[in-house]
Amino acid sequence: MLHSVLVALHVLAAIIWVGGMFFAYVMVRPAMAGLQPPEPVKMWGRIFDKFFNWVWLAIGILVLTGYGMLLGPFGGFANAPAYLHLMQLLGIVMIALFMHLYFAPWKRLKRALADVDYPTAAKQIPTIRKIVAINLTLGLITAVVGAGGRYFG
Repeated sequence: MLHSVLVALHVLAAIIWVGGMFFAYVMVRPAMAGLQPPEPVKMWGRIFDKFFNWVWLAIGILVLTGYGMLLGPFGGFANAPAYLHLMQLLGIVMIALFMHLYFAPWKRLKRALADVDYPTAAKQIPTIRKIVAINLTLGLITAVVGAGGRYFG
């Protein structure tokens, strides 16, 4: 029963984080192309302000449930199959990238928006976009590994 709850929470947290990045990158980003400055950077500021709170929650849930399953039902690191180690590695990289995004370009963007310095805020968007693209790719790979890893041989 506990394993089922851990898996369900883990999957939901991954869907929130990766799905949010997919939505932002694939749908919101192109839709903003028609907006005139400074509207896109102001909109990104509002979107990120809400989404990043959910990412922090998702990260907490992913770490707790991931290690809960690894140390509980899977019996620890030594007994875990290779695909779980790969998921862990990808997850650590994703968290590190998000933390850089949050504490560097997002912090600069947020400060510039508060100062009504839209050109400086807009300069952060390409860096954030690159990090999101990398994390989205890693997140999709991690989802494939998590869903199919036990079947890869």
